[in-house]
Amino acid sequence: MTGPDARTLLSLGQNQAGKDVSADTPTKDLSVQAAKAELARLAELLEQANRAYHTDDAPDITDADYDALKRRNAEIEARFPALKRQDSPSDQVGAAPAEGFSKVTHAVAMLSLSNAFEDADVGEFDGRVRKYLGLSADASVAYTAEPKIDGLSLSLRYENGALVQAATRGDGSVGENVTANARTIADVPQTLTDAPDVLEVRGEVYMSHSDFEALNVRQTEAGQKPFANPRNAAAGSLRQLDSAITRARPLRFFAYAWGALSDPLSDTQHGAIERLKALDFQTNDLTALCDGPEQMIAQYRKIEQLRAALGYDIDGVVYKVNDLALQARLGFRSTTPRWAMAHKFPAELAWTRLEAIDIQVGRTGALSPVARLTPVTVGGVVVSNATLHNEDYIAGRDNKGEEIRAGKDIRVGDWVQVYRAGDVIPKVADVDLSKRPNDAMPFRMPERCPECDSEAVREPGDAIRRCTGGLICPAQAVEKLKHFVSRSAFDIEGLGAKQVEQFHTDGWIAEPADIFTLRDRFGSGVQQLKNREGWGDKSAANLFDAIDEKRSIDLNRVIFALGIRHVGEAAANLLAAHYGTWAAFDTAMRNAEEGNAAWDDLLSIDGVGAVMAHALATTFNQEAEIASIDRLVAQLSIKEATRPNTEGSPVAGKTVVFTGTLEKMTRAEAKARAESLGAKVSGSVSAKTDLLVAGPGAGSKAKKAAELGIETLDEDGWLDLIGTA
Repeated sequence: MTGPDARTLLSLGQNQAGKDVSADTPTKDLSVQAAKAELARLAELLEQANRAYHTDDAPDITDADYDALKRRNAEIEARFPALKRQDSPSDQVGAAPAEGFSKVTHAVAMLSLSNAFEDADVGEFDGRVRKYLGLSADASVAYTAEPKIDGLSLSLRYENGALVQAATRGDGSVGENVTANARTIADVPQTLTDAPDVLEVRGEVYMSHSDFEALNVRQTEAGQKPFANPRNAAAGSLRQLDSAITRARPLRFFAYAWGALSDPLSDTQHGAIERLKALDFQTNDLTALCDGPEQMIAQYRKIEQLRAALGYDIDGVVYKVNDLALQARLGFRSTTPRWAMAHKFPAELAWTRLEAIDIQVGRTGALSPVARLTPVTVGGVVVSNATLHNEDYIAGRDNKGEEIRAGKDIRVGDWVQVYRAGDVIPKVADVDLSKRPNDAMPFRMPERCPECDSEAVREPGDAIRRCTGGLICPAQAVEKLKHFVSRSAFDIEGLGAKQVEQFHTDGWIAEPADIFTLRDRFGSGVQQLKNREGWGDKSAANLFDAIDEKRSIDLNRVIFALGIRHVGEAAANLLAAHYGTWAAFDTAMRNAEEGNAAWDDLLSIDGVGAVMAHALATTFNQEAEIASIDRLVAQLSIKEATRPNTEGSPVAGKTVVFTGTLEKMTRAEAKARAESLGAKVSGSVSAKTDLLVAGPGAGSKAKKAAELGIETLDEDGWLDLIGTA
């Protein structure tokens, strides 16, 4: 068993660093420290879920679980805006491209959508649009409403009418080049007539229910494993390295958007979709124009009623502002457009037998219970695994010891209700005690790690039990190695998760430093490696050359690659920028103790809190960890960090506060403009404020700024300052 996957992390329940924090703790009850810790847990959990869904085509939590975690993260950030992490899930889109494909940088980012779950959310979306644009409640704003296809996003680039490139979404900025495979899809035109010279058409690759069933029959007859659901089948088919396999798969494509354009398709969303249809793309006939929230919800209800008869999977309805000029004004947040939103369908339920409870061990040593179920079809998808969160959840208690499920515990042999939304692994929601076997015994979490037999300790106030084996625990070791070679870490060409598992099993690598001694330990290394299945002279030589290329590496990548709890990619960037060199970072971490100068300096970094600081200090004060890090660093030449060039922006790095009434732009537009120029926009005036922009009606903020001697500008002065920067 390996980990952590997203369902493993879901089982944490209580936050690892919090005294009484869990996913069940209301946001209003969180202290500042607990909120920091919970945001750290959510960042790790959602990053793993994104990788499982977007990169591995193997999602392991439900859409509803994922959406709930995103909502909780957003709620905490809204209540504690100063605690928003540099690696906040709110700022993330998708996941890194998979290995095996060349990479494509999108000319226009492929962003995700914000979600609605209740009818009231639709009205709030319309209200936000009107407020941002400065429109009255009775002003007319038209929207389109269309089914949200549950497939794999694809961008098709045409130049002078010819298809020249196809790419998956990837992480939103960089995707996978799947041009050869896209050419095999019947719904993808190879040439266009009367199209703009440059046209990027975006849409969703999917598989119909009937084609999916027929494909699984063929898979079974050929002695191959059937696919779990149409979405996974479509994603796996599009991402085949052999396009002949893709050609044999019944893939379809719906067009619903666009990226780079040399000429506009229309002045409205609906008109642009009609233009794509005229260019011979398949578009969804259920796309409708709506005048306001009532009509949007009515179209949602219509599509929801038709859902079972469509013949393909959808998981909601997408609303978009119809006027493209208004879309341009509304613009984007960091990862989502302000002019669009997805209204998701509710989750689904089913009952089945709990056959066993297995324990998975994650990268941080967390022991996580996973339910093994008698396979059951839920909404057309066969599921056999579910998350059980943590031992308190199994016992029928929340993190405060209060009853959940009316105090009913969960036992092997129980008849359980499982919950899912979309097409992925569910969670156990309830138990039918009337069907409990007479010999069913209460579940007890193991007190020793099932992987290495080290003691598994549950610290006071923590919901999880954690293996103390560290580097000697194979489950932790292999997951740390996978993290080490991940895209944002060392990203060694030809050495991915699969190869890491293989090399670890063979005893070739036990820690990161071992990767860089492979060639020396094997002589040339090529002969032993090329004898393995899937390796030849060239691929083996290329791997060792790729390893050598990464001996010289950026400081931020090294810090991230260490896999320290709570230290994500953005945090690693912050630490690298602050300390500059490995020597300075290493010295500071080894000397950081609560209350001393090194500790205070660490906490002074914007984005670093006590939870992260404790994790760093703990890592650099463990003898085995330090020895492993020293062996690694001895193999490397770590580059000094470079600071970004902000030349040209008069407000880059400054803290700006807006107050009073702005007359030439809305407050939201002013904030977005300032942030785009590198400024930090704050809601309150303090000694750290560099500039106050005050419109008519400015009150206490203007007075405080004057008392502190802070520079103050009116709106015209602000516009003159930023000019065309």
